[in-house]
Amino acid sequence: MTGVRGVAILGSTGSIGTTALRVLARQEDRFRVAALTAYGNAALLRAQADRFGPSFVGLVTPNGGADDAGWCTGPACLVEAATRDDADIVLNAVVGAAGLDATLAALRAGKRVALANKETLVVAGELAHQAACAGGGEIVPVDSEHSAILQCIAGRPGQEVRRIVLTASGGPFRTWPREKLERATLADALQHPTWSMGRKITVDSATLANKALEVIEAHFLFGLPYDRIEVVVHPQSVVHSFVEFVDGSVLAQMGVPSMELPVLYALTHPERVPDAGVPPFDPVELGPLTFERVRHDAFPALRLGVEAGRAGGAAPAVFNAANECAVALFLEGRIGLLDIPRAIESALAALGGAPAGSRDALLAADAGARRHVTDRFAC
Repeated sequence: MTGVRGVAILGSTGSIGTTALRVLARQEDRFRVAALTAYGNAALLRAQADRFGPSFVGLVTPNGGADDAGWCTGPACLVEAATRDDADIVLNAVVGAAGLDATLAALRAGKRVALANKETLVVAGELAHQAACAGGGEIVPVDSEHSAILQCIAGRPGQEVRRIVLTASGGPFRTWPREKLERATLADALQHPTWSMGRKITVDSATLANKALEVIEAHFLFGLPYDRIEVVVHPQSVVHSFVEFVDGSVLAQMGVPSMELPVLYALTHPERVPDAGVPPFDPVELGPLTFERVRHDAFPALRLGVEAGRAGGAAPAVFNAANECAVALFLEGRIGLLDIPRAIESALAALGGAPAGSRDALLAADAGARRHVTDRFAC
């Protein structure tokens, strides 16, 4: 890696965005912040812009918070930031399907997309692949599980891989019986035992919908069929994923539960650079390490997502949209925790076979799933 590379961060005020800026602050001899965008937190965005001096700042929903210095406003700022000439790498940390167009645009423009917005591949994995082929862009995953797989595979051809195993912390409800889950509150769901994340992804972790999204993402990232992608519960979140090879050897990537590690690797891949921001690995302090099977009866969102991935077409987009809408209703206190998988199942039954094949068709399926969940489940 030569020269100082420009980085555009989409979603800079969220959990991944602020993590990325901490990493970049320690790596200013290698990277500079070229662009920052946020959804609506104008105050934090202004502080970030003052600290890092990007050439472009965008705010999706200004609400009177846009800066006099000429911030770009509205959803189009995401695509504009992602395609700027001074941005070599686009770190997409936008939550949900809203990040799709920026990813596709960046790939067509030949950028490296450090992808934390897994919904891009869930909703439109084939379109992302086509965009990368057309423009010469590449996707490097930021999710700790997919970063781990990338590091374990290390350029080996796919035919050498027997299967990959994604680890899941199990979330705050790992040991709760299903009947108790019916009474789970939002406060319960937001008490993640090992990770500090945004509210939406924390709820996804609690239902294991997040793991379903990661299975679909892994399918597109690594080209493996769904019957060679598995999930195991690992409460300590130290082993980030496993790769089993055809000769029976298994490699695992391990590290302290910190998103700074996969963010840095997504920026520097395939190289590694020194970074003093993460504590050294102490296997005694972090042990013992344990593993459990997923309780599919208590966490049906995982099964529903994998089934949607196998079905293909618009089903993954419907799964993602129904989950996003149901989680939003749960965060507003309008439905219960287990209504989330119920809403997903209902939307898939109604719309899982919707037309697909183009961006517009997939976005129509997305919109239809959101309407379905709102009409059927919102109190």
